[in-house]
Order: sequence, then C-alpha cells, then structure tokens
Amino acid sequence: MTTSVQQILQNKGSAIHAVAPGSSVFTALELMARHDIGSVLVTEGARLIGIFTERDYARKVVLHGLNSKNATVGELMTQNILTVSPSHTIEDCMAIMTNNRFRHLPVVEKGEIAGIVTIGDVVKAVITDQSNTINQLHGYIAGDLQTGTPHGLLIS
Repeated sequence: MTTSVQQILQNKGSAIHAVAPGSSVFTALELMARHDIGSVLVTEGARLIGIFTERDYARKVVLHGLNSKNATVGELMTQNILTVSPSHTIEDCMAIMTNNRFRHLPVVEKGEIAGIVTIGDVVKAVITDQSNTINQLHGYIAGDLQTGTPHGLLIS
C-alpha cells in the first residue's frame, strides 16, 4: 500500500502556520516554539512565497551576527521552494526531501496551500506501511500454520 500526501493530511490535519515576509524573525521563532514546529510558511495574502525554518535561523541569522528582532523573515526565508500536491506519494516526498536536503514540504492544490508534510510525517507513514505489511504477512503465514496447507494449494 502506497501512502499519499492526501492520506497524511487526513491523519495529521491540514493546519499550517504562516507569517508575512515583513514579520520579524523573532515573531516567526515565537510561533514555531508555541506550536512545537520547525518551520513556518511565508505568505502574501493566500500566496505562498517562501518558507522559514530552524535551519534558516541557525545559518542566516546566528552565523551572520544578525538580530532576530530586527531581521525580517522576508530577508532570510528560503524562496523558490518545491511543493507537492495531495496526489503525490510518500515515496515522492522522500525523494524530494532527500535529493534537496530539506525537511519541510508544502502541499499546494490548485494554487492554494493545502498543508505541509514534514520528514517526521514521512517516517511515520513509512513505519505504518511497513507494520501493515508485516501484519498481513504474519496473518498469511499464521493461516498456513493453522490449516497445514499452503495458501493457493488445493489438496484432494
């Protein structure tokens, strides 16, 4: 069974947390801390224009000696971000995240933000899929042991 982004959003919800590009980095960090998340989307109205992550903070604020209360998210956000649609698979997300070395992937459907998928969501979905497969195989094997007959074989 292949898990889709839509299934992940149905399980976790499609809530997103966003800030405007003029928001201070400090405001974005407060929002991230309040919701225990590692990124916020950056929007102008309903339009996605970027993402600001903990990695952006560590590499673009702290290492450059900037002040999080004076620097704006728009100055430091990651722009030209990749997105997925609800029909993408978890395997698609893994490939995109691995190849591009990031952990947060916005979900966009028909030009509107539908949610966000994180590396944690991907790992959870993979573990769930693997657990389901193991349970199915276990049931298949246990069924054979109970009857003494391999599935698919007819003994007359």
